[in-house]
Amino acid sequence: MSAPVIAASLWVLAGAMVAFLPLRYQYLPGGLLLLCAPGLLVWLGAVHGIWIALAALLAVLSMFRRPLRELLRRAWGRR
Repeated sequence: MSAPVIAASLWVLAGAMVAFLPLRYQYLPGGLLLLCAPGLLVWLGAVHGIWIALAALLAVLSMFRRPLRELLRRAWGRR
């Protein structure tokens, strides 16, 4: 396995561990995972191609659908 695939696998495992935390403790580690995601996606895309990066993007969007939806609402000025 290549380094970006191993890093992506560890990222997914870390996301699963964060999901087990109570909601009030999820903010910091979840935010850090969300901030690391774009770099990981670019790394995956550079090594394995755009299709693998798009598949990983779908996985990230699936894991963070509610926080990302809330961020978009706040960015557009809706509550």
